[in-house]
Amino acid sequence: MAPVARRRPPFWVWNSSLNQLYLSSYHLAPDLIPDYLRALRSYKVRYLIGFTSALYTIAREILETKLDVPQLKVIITNAEPLFDHQREAIAAAFHCPVRETYGMAEIVAGASECEAGRLHLWPDAGIVEVLDGDQPVANGEVGDLICTGLINADMPLVRYRVGDRGNWPPTADSCPCGRTLPVLGPIEGRTDDVLYTSDGRTVGILAPVFKSDLRIREAQIVQERRDLIRVRIVPAPGFTDADGRTIISNVKARMGAVTVVLEPLSAIPRSANGKFRSVICELSGEEKHSPHKNPRPVLSRR
Repeated sequence: MAPVARRRPPFWVWNSSLNQLYLSSYHLAPDLIPDYLRALRSYKVRYLIGFTSALYTIAREILETKLDVPQLKVIITNAEPLFDHQREAIAAAFHCPVRETYGMAEIVAGASECEAGRLHLWPDAGIVEVLDGDQPVANGEVGDLICTGLINADMPLVRYRVGDRGNWPPTADSCPCGRTLPVLGPIEGRTDDVLYTSDGRTVGILAPVFKSDLRIREAQIVQERRDLIRVRIVPAPGFTDADGRTIISNVKARMGAVTVVLEPLSAIPRSANGKFRSVICELSGEEKHSPHKNPRPVLSRR
């Protein structure tokens, strides 16, 4: 793949044997995105699959600068959660459906979204359980995903705690798409990404904090203490104090009595593998289980 410092294309590699174009997720600067779109046209790409954050970055630039896009059949997201505002932006930019997938490097489970918007499990990949501790949860209740892989004969993983949280749908009605594969409820993120309130609650769904009409390119929520939330944002053109107040209000509506610090950045740091964590909990194990203790001092990051 192209060195990160490169500022001229190509930022991609063509795999002629499989008829695939591998695009870098490390070069998505606004002025370079038109090069990506030209590559999609040149290689006659019919669909895109990639990190949600990378696809969303491209989509926002398309919508803001009115770039011309190639005709695609579908956009497929993977490796990161897909929030409603991201789905809306990607679909509007590329004028095609957006489908979510779920999986992990250990390949102990897999699922993909049908046209009815439901995640269907791949039973041949693995067996999935949803537990609270070591007990199954009722349908509709959130628990940890425990998976037994059926593919990897060299290193089988039995009842493996993948670190994600999810649920079975409240009702076991058939899917309108007609498929009979099991349906998995929304993935609510990593167990490490659940936030903890001062009154002892856990908060796992934070996507509504960032609505599609907020003028931000991307954002990340970091819990530093039970009563301190840092929200890193990359402002988009037209961002105002009102947008910031809306974000703070939305966080407090879910977390209660907390201090919310907005931290504007030019870009949200990615992990070494290019993934983008939208929610990070930095509490220690003791802090997570002691609602009225905040043993760590506030550390300045300026």
